[in-house]
Amino acid sequence: PLPTWYHPSPNVDTGPGMIPTVDLSAAGTEAAVAAKVREACTTAGFFFLTGHGIPLDVIHGAFAGSADFFALTPEEKEHCRADANNRGWNPVGEETLDPTTQIKGDTKEGYYIGREVDAESEEAKLPLHGPNVWPDEAKHAKLKRWRETMETYYDALTRLARQLLPLFALALGLPRERFLQEGYFDRPVALLRLLRYTAEQSTPESGVLACGAHSDYGMFTLLTTDDVPGLQIRVDNAQAATAEGHSVSPPVWVDVPPRPGDFVVNIGDLLQRWSNDTFKSTVHRVVNHVAVERFSMPFFFEPNFECVVECFPECCVDADGNPLASKHSPTTAGQYLLDRYAETHADFIDPTPPEGPKR
Repeated sequence: PLPTWYHPSPNVDTGPGMIPTVDLSAAGTEAAVAAKVREACTTAGFFFLTGHGIPLDVIHGAFAGSADFFALTPEEKEHCRADANNRGWNPVGEETLDPTTQIKGDTKEGYYIGREVDAESEEAKLPLHGPNVWPDEAKHAKLKRWRETMETYYDALTRLARQLLPLFALALGLPRERFLQEGYFDRPVALLRLLRYTAEQSTPESGVLACGAHSDYGMFTLLTTDDVPGLQIRVDNAQAATAEGHSVSPPVWVDVPPRPGDFVVNIGDLLQRWSNDTFKSTVHRVVNHVAVERFSMPFFFEPNFECVVECFPECCVDADGNPLASKHSPTTAGQYLLDRYAETHADFIDPTPPEGPKR
């Protein structure tokens, strides 16, 4: 249940059933689970994931470690400042996810942890690849075994994400193994982000948000949160065209209630592009109406950096088999991510020169 002090904000629908639930432990065939995933991805673009198999103590350990790191002083955290590969700490306000409407940066701080890549390897020459930035555990008693805790959680999330890949393929009417083939997710850009939202109250009408409105960039996101509300998804309502032209009603923001221990899964832009917009990369935001500190941990599971993303042929036909035009031009997963990071992170500089990827 929601805390007794929680009151929905104006223009927010909290009706039950808006966000469906997919239970990986439920009896039934893989095809039946994939059908539920398809329903969620073609409607809300979000679903709750239960029966995921990650032990609660692993999740709780990561939350505790996150709180311990963010409790350090700004001077102590500065030693872990995010590097050129976007690994490490970003201070409050460094990211502005909706720069067109926000008057200042998001009222949150974050810490990126990615797939560990040897600095001397060929793969490390790619942007967003390399070793992680880790705090010095010897200097901070509370951070004992911090890296081990985070790597345990990261590895569990990676296994879960790979478990979901066949479900997304089947949900799109693709061969089950499509996303398991070489070149898709064998070297993923998979990023765990620890987040602490400050207790500053949001005022969306004046451009102050805990997290600005945005869609996620990649394949899909696995999110777990504490019990503080704040996440909202946008539902756009198109009105009938009038003699004066087409008009669109204001968007409705729908609360996604916190469900600690379960995951919120949402579709990213690259999966929407692969699906030719069959699946929805839904715009969402975080609004702090309760002036309480909030913690969350999104895991962004993205394709290989050099993976080409263009509409699958199976998604470029209608129900009768007639060809449909692709709604998006081809891109690579890496370049799309770099472009989005450059738009929203004040400290991020796109390292890709015109001639191609270069570290």
